[in-house]
Amino acid sequence: MSSFIARHVGPTQEEVLAMLSVCGFETLDALLDASIPQQIRRCLPEERLPSPLSEHEALSKLKRLAAKNRTVRSFIGQGFSDCITPPVIQRNLIENPGWYTQYTPYQAEISQGRLESLLNYQTVIADLTGLPVSNASLLDESTACAEAMALAFGAKRSGEANKFYVARDCHPQNLAVITTRARAIGIQVCLFDPDSPENFDQGFGVLLQYPGTSGTVRDLSEVISKTHAAGALAIICADILALCLLKTPGEYGADIAVGTSQRFGVPLGFGGPHAAYLAVSDALKRRIPGRLVGISRDSRNKMAYRLSLQTREQHIRRDKATSNICTAQALLANVAAMYAVYHGPEGLTQIANQVYRMAHRFRGHLAKAGFNVQDAAHFDTVTLTLESPEEVSKLRQSASALDVNLRFYDDHRVSITFDETHGQEDLSCLAAVFELGDTSACETDPDDSRVPENLRRKTPFLQNPVFHLHRSETQLLRYLKRLENKDLSLTASMIPLGSCTMKLNAAAEMFPISWPEFNRIHPFAPTAQTEGYQQLFRDLEDWLAILTGFDAVSLQPNAGSQGELAGLLSIRSYLLEQGDAKRNVCLIPQSAHGTNPASAVMAGFRVIPVQCDQEGNVDLKDLRGKVEKYQEELGAIMVTYPSTHGVFEDNIQEICKLIHDHGGQVYMDGANLNAQVGLTSPGAIGADVCHLNLHKTFCIPHGGGGPGMGPIAVAKHLVNHLPKDPMKGAAESYSGAISATEYGSASILPISWMYIHMMGLEGLAKATSIAILNANYLAHQLRPYFPVLYTRHNGTVAHECIIDLRGFKAVTVEDVAKRLMDFGFHAPTISWPVAGTMMIEPTESEDKNELDRFCEAMIQIHAEIMAVENGIADSQFNVLKGAPHTADQIASDAWDKPYSREQAAYPVKSLYEFKYWPPVSRIDNVHGDRNLVCTCPSVDQLSSD
Repeated sequence: MSSFIARHVGPTQEEVLAMLSVCGFETLDALLDASIPQQIRRCLPEERLPSPLSEHEALSKLKRLAAKNRTVRSFIGQGFSDCITPPVIQRNLIENPGWYTQYTPYQAEISQGRLESLLNYQTVIADLTGLPVSNASLLDESTACAEAMALAFGAKRSGEANKFYVARDCHPQNLAVITTRARAIGIQVCLFDPDSPENFDQGFGVLLQYPGTSGTVRDLSEVISKTHAAGALAIICADILALCLLKTPGEYGADIAVGTSQRFGVPLGFGGPHAAYLAVSDALKRRIPGRLVGISRDSRNKMAYRLSLQTREQHIRRDKATSNICTAQALLANVAAMYAVYHGPEGLTQIANQVYRMAHRFRGHLAKAGFNVQDAAHFDTVTLTLESPEEVSKLRQSASALDVNLRFYDDHRVSITFDETHGQEDLSCLAAVFELGDTSACETDPDDSRVPENLRRKTPFLQNPVFHLHRSETQLLRYLKRLENKDLSLTASMIPLGSCTMKLNAAAEMFPISWPEFNRIHPFAPTAQTEGYQQLFRDLEDWLAILTGFDAVSLQPNAGSQGELAGLLSIRSYLLEQGDAKRNVCLIPQSAHGTNPASAVMAGFRVIPVQCDQEGNVDLKDLRGKVEKYQEELGAIMVTYPSTHGVFEDNIQEICKLIHDHGGQVYMDGANLNAQVGLTSPGAIGADVCHLNLHKTFCIPHGGGGPGMGPIAVAKHLVNHLPKDPMKGAAESYSGAISATEYGSASILPISWMYIHMMGLEGLAKATSIAILNANYLAHQLRPYFPVLYTRHNGTVAHECIIDLRGFKAVTVEDVAKRLMDFGFHAPTISWPVAGTMMIEPTESEDKNELDRFCEAMIQIHAEIMAVENGIADSQFNVLKGAPHTADQIASDAWDKPYSREQAAYPVKSLYEFKYWPPVSRIDNVHGDRNLVCTCPSVDQLSSD
């Protein structure tokens, strides 16, 4: 057995035996036989994964693989530019488990650090775009464009307005994703020339690239005026660094601005992960997709941060949701925010000017040498047109010989895009590529270049003190550490979130994402330069296909929500190919994940809900009735297995057969795949497609709300309907492109590669087995105090369990969640999928001691609840309603609680050894939504606290 398996799996063999004894089983196999239906229990992969390697062996092998990638001078651009990640940010944020192991900040009181940072990010975006409200990031620029289109469609839909106009000089990958999303929901995409704007007849939205994909910077006043005259919304997809110099979307009157913040310190990473942005006018703020961080107050009137407008959550709006985005790119947004904090407005402007002047200088030298250079204002990109295919071929050879990547178009044009990393040596190298003569000619500026007056930014930005106080590394280091210490992450305790699988993200898995061979590769670099990546992709696709029991895998979807959409689009594409256009009904159990109905609608399906029975299983009687009623229209069913209620349902194969017998396809949500890997598989069970959350089951960390990866695996008949490369004919396919690049967030895929290679099938099966054991152990220990809501007929659960708190009269599930913070724990998932309950998933990485510590906390909380229920403690002024308790509260002379400080802060003895202190007390959610503030507070607001 690989030494890593014992590092990843928390319980020792002695602990495993002790927990099995508590649960009433002699062996782990006996527990698994009791938990998993026998008919699927033995559906193991016929093919074997590679033998497990030690950490050192796996890193050495991956290093050899990475060496096959070649990092060369890149001037490709097209929405992706290299940048310099300040080492203080790389070491203390990107490579810091205190930042990358945090969960999405639903429990705001213990997420104040990352929420503050994300508010900084929103402020950066709002200031640079000139629009008042920004979200806390989206997945990539292309999906942000599609989200903006959907937002505009929902806001302006009326009569025949179903046309979305896209400027012809939009980045091709953006157009590909827009086209995929538009086709599925009946939007007609129309291309237009931004230099000769149309009347936008029947249009609800217009999207402009700024600067254009070939580098042109236009005055957008006329086209936006015509957009508004047509009653449509104006969307500008803008380069964030260019906005330091150029007139803002807000100044032009745009309604929505989108783009990527990648240039702010986030590595290229062969396409991701990168934090996209979306900002809107005030009128659209309550329609904005994704996460929105706002300011509220805690119970002592102290300023506190929280996620705002959470009633937009998909599990509430279901098929009425306007977006299926449920996470973001929080970790990368935090990188971009800290990049802006570190450089400030002066530093950002200096970097932007450096890039602009370099492009301007090189453009002048090309023109002087007689090249046909595009005659237009520009920022970082110079485009020229060559006269013949022979000249193009000659330039390609010259660039290749000198290890230079340029962007070549199909019409003899060539672009050169400059970025922050380029200097004099790069100019000299380009001069050699283009045979400009003496390279010293590039050393002086041919003129005093400035952005043309009518295009120049004239408004200040980033005036808040946070962007002026952290110029030295010491200052930024301490700021990062202060924010980190406000948050609860896996570095402090288990995070037992049902359906979210917060397991170990091993250091050996994380090391490679910082290797330049992975993170400094442009996503559109020639294939000959990315042989290491190509091998890694092939390995992962093969391994994931084996583990899921399917025939092929697409690594393109860059979030679980996008995996859902990609899988459903594959099904829809297949049905259309079969001539079954009428099969547009998707059956979705009421217990399904909240994003499922939204994803189905986005894929062009009509959602029909299916009831669950009293045991929490899919109600077969209701399902049969729905199948019979819609048998001519049935396209698919979306199921989660084990169920969202934490049980291996016995009838899963019967469900699959019923759908297949009536002409439909089975989509399996992979959120709970951590209970299947190595023991059974979606393909063997009978599904046709599933998505895999690599940020859950395969160890990519959650990053405080992203990044994630949601690849899909499909059966043989769906292979031709997988997502397409956005640069290669995706627009012609219904399943099309899902994200901006063929392999989504490629640079974090080495994490899952390392995990699978170090675990092997043996280790993965053990991890799954221990995840199921840990959940059953917790359920058994807590059952005397809290009813376990759903179990299999023999009392077992899968890898998670739901405990029921609805029987208590004076205490709510939220009170328990906040009280757990005083014990140093993040609450389990609350009020979903059943209101008034907690869904607990301990994962295989937690040892018995940590599980017992959590049980000790819950048992103590039960005693506190009973004190309230029995009238011993006041029903309103008690330790549960007062939770969480902060250090300054405990230290205050003005202690007026009817319970002691010790009971509040140290309810169990183990807390004397280590105590995490929540930085704020309970936050007023209603105040935050009624008084929506989503950018950094003013000096006056700060001084009032």
